[in-house]
Amino acid sequence: MPHIAICPLSRLPETLDASGASHLMTLMKVGTAIARPEGIAEGRHCVVEVSDIVAPMEGHVTPGEAHVAAVLAFAQGWDRAQPLLIHCYAGISRSTAAAYIVACALAPDRDEAEIAQALRAASPSATPNALFVAIADRLLGREGRMVAAITAIGRGADAFEGIPFRLSLTSDIRTGA
Repeated sequence: MPHIAICPLSRLPETLDASGASHLMTLMKVGTAIARPEGIAEGRHCVVEVSDIVAPMEGHVTPGEAHVAAVLAFAQGWDRAQPLLIHCYAGISRSTAAAYIVACALAPDRDEAEIAQALRAASPSATPNALFVAIADRLLGREGRMVAAITAIGRGADAFEGIPFRLSLTSDIRTGA
C-alpha cells in the first residue's frame, strides 16, 4: 500500500533508502533547498521554498496559496506505485503539514480527524504548520474540518527534529519509514 514518508533534512539519505520512495517533496526556506538526490528521477522532486511561519516576517516567505497549490499538484502527479517522501528542515512542521494535506487530498472520503489522529500516533512531535493547513482546508473545500482536526491533536512534543515516520493513505497506520 502506498504511503507518505516524512523526515528531517538530516535523515533524508537514510530515509530515502529505507522508504524506497520514487517521489520527493522538499519544503525549505528560500535559498536552502537541496538538489534532487540520486535515485529520484527528474520531474519527481518538488521543491517548495517557504519559511515555517504563520504570519509575515521580515526576510521570510509566508506560506501562501501558490505553495499549497504546488503541494497539491505534485501529489496529484504521484503515481502511488512507490512511497512519496516529504521533508523539511526539522521534519516537524512544514513536512507534517504537507503530508496531512496530501493525505486529505488523495483520500477525499477519509475523515480529517482520523488522518490527524493517525499523524499524531505516527509522530509525537508533529506540529503541522497551521497556515499551510488553513489554506489547504479552503482549497480542498473541507469547510474548516482540517483546521479543527489539527487543532484537536494539539502541538506535538518538543523536539529539535522529528523522527522519520510514515503516514498511510488508508486507515492502516504504521510508524517508521
